[in-house]
Amino acid sequence: MANLPTLRRRATLRRSLGLLGDFRYEQSDPDRFYGHLAADTVDVLRDIWTDAGPTPSLAGARILDVGGGPGYFGRAFADAGVHDGDYVTCEPDVGEMAAAGISIRASVRGSGMDLPFADASFDLTYSSNVAEHVSDPWRMADEMLRVTKPGGLMVFSYTCWLGPFGGHETGLWEHYVGGEFAARRYEDKHGHPPKNRWGESLFNVSCADGLRYADATSRGIRPRDAELVASFPRYHPSWAWWMTRIPWLREVGVSNLVLVLRRR
Repeated sequence: MANLPTLRRRATLRRSLGLLGDFRYEQSDPDRFYGHLAADTVDVLRDIWTDAGPTPSLAGARILDVGGGPGYFGRAFADAGVHDGDYVTCEPDVGEMAAAGISIRASVRGSGMDLPFADASFDLTYSSNVAEHVSDPWRMADEMLRVTKPGGLMVFSYTCWLGPFGGHETGLWEHYVGGEFAARRYEDKHGHPPKNRWGESLFNVSCADGLRYADATSRGIRPRDAELVASFPRYHPSWAWWMTRIPWLREVGVSNLVLVLRRR
């Protein structure tokens, strides 16, 4: 499901290949990898807002980045002209916040599963590759909707476990054998545990899980009331977005699922 014409024009094969090529630099050159990913994320969010937001542009909108990490996304928003006071990041790990030496004016320490903000505080809330790192991602999604204003958007993007990057740095196939196997093999090979440890900071989150959550939220079963605007594979060209509609195929082919919900 996706009706985002502006974003569809951006979602080209050339963009997909560029992002895919950057994955090899995640560990060796994080500035390059996360810098490009952050800039692309800002472009995607602006396109989503253009197509589905309550106002013509993001100018003046309050934005919450849940799990903003070391600040690459904040820097990308600043480069795109978003004012300091309009962008807020919430991150639980102080070490992660300081890892890249990037200073973000409105940076709050807190958990995505218990956001330290009042109801209806933000026009746009989003998380990028965070859900697979928390034990209850749908509680985090509920919290994000809680702090989103009525009419505002929540954009929830996460890595699917059965996709090729589900195991993150532990390998492209090892996690298909099992998360614990992948973690042990990584440690045997590198002499230290992986950053993302199975069962502690990396979890099995499927495409089906996200689509069920969106359906339950749209039907009023979850605590927050929102409608699903779109669901699509984040890194794919738009002509491959149909994959989200095919059970089993979407689990291995989508790689990263994006859910766009509008708070009622």
